[in-house]
Amino acid sequence: MDFLLDNEETEQIFKKIVSEIPTMKNGIAVEGMQKRGITYETNWGVSTVNLKEFAQHFEPNHLLALKLWNKGWRETKILASLLEEPNQINEDQMDFWLKTSEQPEVVEQLVMNIFTKTPMALAKAFEYCRGKKFTVKYAGLLMIGRLALTSKNDIDEMFEPAFELMLPLAKDEKLTTIVYRTSCQLARRSNYLLDAASAFALELTDYEITTAKKLGEELKEELSSDFYLSKS
Repeated sequence: MDFLLDNEETEQIFKKIVSEIPTMKNGIAVEGMQKRGITYETNWGVSTVNLKEFAQHFEPNHLLALKLWNKGWRETKILASLLEEPNQINEDQMDFWLKTSEQPEVVEQLVMNIFTKTPMALAKAFEYCRGKKFTVKYAGLLMIGRLALTSKNDIDEMFEPAFELMLPLAKDEKLTTIVYRTSCQLARRSNYLLDAASAFALELTDYEITTAKKLGEELKEELSSDFYLSKS
């Protein structure tokens, strides 16, 4: 990542944010997360809705986002994703932030708030689908699905390689839900990708691996529903 000189104004904003987060603490939310096995080194239990409202009081700021991420709290990481500038973040930073994300919740916020808004979003999504860690592959699938719904500049053919990337991921039981959702999001984009998604589902049903076969059958049923048929 690029080396940035600190400045007093950004430091003061950073200190203000860090001092205000504990005042929004929700102990019940923290306890609920812990019961579900969602743990962070530091977690004040502030809802993402409240964090998004809080972030609106500050201008996007690349240096501030870096400082917030490095603080390491659950809340500062989510705020970093909200306050980062899409044209300032680079691939190394994206990789580092994803690598140091502790929970899928933070991965989801990274994808929604900043990763899919970057110029290299689709290329990084495909790269992450080839990753080794669950959170990396999860991020890649989330990005593809999100971009399928929001990216107006990319042609449909650019998304087609996603189905080949998802074939090995469909064998992983931990990823079947997000593979299913991503396939449906791609299918909703256009008739061209609906056909590609249907072919993908059919290919999965031929697998001997039960997880992939079941996913293919469920996806075939979904893509043949009235919702999709009415679009064709």
